[in-house]
Amino acid sequence: MSATHEVTNQVPPLVGHDPIAGDAVLAEACRRHADDAALGSLSELGRLAGSEQAQEWGRLANENPPRLRTHDRYGHRVDEVEFHPAWHELMRTAVEHGLAGAPWADGGPSAHVRRAVGYLGWTQVEMGHGCPVTMTYAVVPALRRDADLAARYEPGLTARAYRFGLTDPAEKPGLIAGMGMTEKQGGSDVRANTTRAVRQPDGSYALTGHKWFTSAPMSDLFLVLAQLDEGVSCFLVPRVLPDGSRNVFHVQRLKDKLGDRSNASSEVEFDGTTGWLVGEPGRGVPTIIEMVNMTRLDCVLGSASTVRAALTQAIHHADHRRAFGARLVDQPLMQNVLADLAIESEAATALAIRLAAAVDGGEQAFLRLAGAAAKFWVCKRTPSVVAEALEVLGGNGYVEESGLPRLYRQAPLNSIWEGSGNVIALDVLRAMGRQSDSLAAVVAEIDLARGADARFDDAVKRLSAELGDPDDLPLRARRVAGLLALCLQGSLLLRFAPSAVADAFCATRLGGDWGAVLGTLPAGTPTRQIVDRGRITPL
Repeated sequence: MSATHEVTNQVPPLVGHDPIAGDAVLAEACRRHADDAALGSLSELGRLAGSEQAQEWGRLANENPPRLRTHDRYGHRVDEVEFHPAWHELMRTAVEHGLAGAPWADGGPSAHVRRAVGYLGWTQVEMGHGCPVTMTYAVVPALRRDADLAARYEPGLTARAYRFGLTDPAEKPGLIAGMGMTEKQGGSDVRANTTRAVRQPDGSYALTGHKWFTSAPMSDLFLVLAQLDEGVSCFLVPRVLPDGSRNVFHVQRLKDKLGDRSNASSEVEFDGTTGWLVGEPGRGVPTIIEMVNMTRLDCVLGSASTVRAALTQAIHHADHRRAFGARLVDQPLMQNVLADLAIESEAATALAIRLAAAVDGGEQAFLRLAGAAAKFWVCKRTPSVVAEALEVLGGNGYVEESGLPRLYRQAPLNSIWEGSGNVIALDVLRAMGRQSDSLAAVVAEIDLARGADARFDDAVKRLSAELGDPDDLPLRARRVAGLLALCLQGSLLLRFAPSAVADAFCATRLGGDWGAVLGTLPAGTPTRQIVDRGRITPL
């Protein structure tokens, strides 16, 4: 290099850390809802997640997206999706460390919290592969509506083994699941689906129709919605049938998406495709909602993971970059921005792991409403948070090599997947209206922090007034969903976070002392203390 190209004031690589045990907020949440043993069981995964090797897997999987191969060299239809080897390393690691279906077979009192903590830490490496991991986790409770199908497939779905390829599911040590609900004409309105199912003499069904979004088409089996005379019904559709032959599963194309590049999303054509009914005829939506509720949990976990990854990058950069004679992290306004990002991350993490604890505790009423509200708010906040973290790096953050553009493209996904903002906000109203025990359970959780902070108490009163006013509720659905999530986060932080974090959260998110952008914490906020808490401890 020429003498003019001396490299100085550049930030070193972010490697050699543990985003699970080294994250004080995540580690505390794990101990709070599980124990030290659960955290210790994730130590190998955490060290790998912060390693140079895992980060290279994430980069390669993102830069080498999957490819569709519809036919083999002889002209036979095969409908296979090919992935870069790095993708398989990510998948293998996730499944072997129990982040897919394993918690349903674990039997431990905190299996789902352990899995959620691991998921939040590991997916910071690369979020795309989280989709099939999530659906494999989420399919189990829905499949249990049919004892025979559960007996056949659940052992593979809950196994800690990953083997790629379309072969007889009975011969595979582990299985991956997907889902096919959306059609061109309906989107979230699945009752408008036109795919038809016809009962066959052997008790199976033949499905005919087109699915506009089918996630992870290389999976071993899928839950699919189709119409019967009784209405929308749910079916299990395997890629390979019990006799070893391939099911009709024509992958028309892979979607060219904004983000989530490493994951394959597809359009699929069914033409007499074999499936088996799951649940009652005409009750497909309530059946598949069992799966959707679990995938929504992972939407919150995934968004919290993305926010945490962006925060880690921002603090690391500010710790090592100098400007105007001082480190960025020592400059007051930058401290304000980083502290605000850290507060957002802590609130998202605390709520996400609380939802996982509800799965362990069988708190279905709480999870139904709190999960929907959290999905709305945490996922909706993520793009703004990641954009602010990217700006901490300035022009360096706008360059692909920094990794922030990948996080930024990924950030809107979970706000769209499993119901975009309006759908989820209206579902919050539906959960409150149909299940009064859901609202009671969430209010009971919020009330655990009553009296701890006047601004929190005022926010709870505002929430009560919103809920007590029946006029124009659909128009106010987003307002209600957001305030509900904020009150839940406030309750958790007031009870479990340091006072500096809880006070700043209440002053800004609940008390109104907050600007239109992040980095407007009021004077007197101990920003350095909050930033220090948000810093990942190196190995």
